[in-house]
Amino acid sequence: MGCQRPVFNGHLLDRRFVSWTSMMAFPEDFNQLELLNTHGHLIPRGASSLWTGSKENEEEEEEENHSEELYLEKEQALKDKPVELILWAAEHNRLSTVHRLLATDPLLVHCCDEDGYTPLHRAAYSGHADVCSALITAGSKVNPRTNDGWTPLHSACRWSRVTVVSFLLQHGAELNAQTNGGLTPLHLAASNTSSSKSDSAHTLELLLSQRHLKAALRSHSGETASEVARRSGPLHFLFEMVEDYVSVIPDT
Repeated sequence: MGCQRPVFNGHLLDRRFVSWTSMMAFPEDFNQLELLNTHGHLIPRGASSLWTGSKENEEEEEEENHSEELYLEKEQALKDKPVELILWAAEHNRLSTVHRLLATDPLLVHCCDEDGYTPLHRAAYSGHADVCSALITAGSKVNPRTNDGWTPLHSACRWSRVTVVSFLLQHGAELNAQTNGGLTPLHLAASNTSSSKSDSAHTLELLLSQRHLKAALRSHSGETASEVARRSGPLHFLFEMVEDYVSVIPDT
């Protein structure tokens, strides 16, 4: 992703939050969302990220504007490593490459990296709905779990990939799935409520409108998604959609 990947305790940090946290000795009840808020700049956002902020992030965006020639060079370099290639292709929206690999070996749709991220996870957090569709059509499970218990829906909600969120929900994604830390997709969407991200509100609205949503679920740190949204940004008012209203009828 970036020209230089960050290092912690001598380890290169992985693209995904899970691989970084696995290097660190956190107690079981540590607040994952606070860690996301304080160290989110270390977590890559996928090839079409809307993340804005530091100069480092701007440099990442520039690097992501690879020419077709460079993409083809990358594919050539990974031609003898089909697992790595399909994971990379799913993350970088290389739909034709995904189709070609799956035609050769349909079982690649179920592969994963060392952290448990499947091609569907990578396409989801990068916001590539067409790739997600191709993977599901080819037989990908909708709710595979990473080592930290993240589903593709968690990944899409963390980065406000509203089109992918909608697609996954339509194809049976577990709306109330909880990570190993107790985070639901709603928790993750609520933690990403910067007013600069136009899709943040749409993602929250979509989740909050779901009939079977369990908005009161608490993470292992004890927070509901509403409480996360209250301290994370300006969109807490959207949770009025799921608040219980009590009608007071005066005695007659």
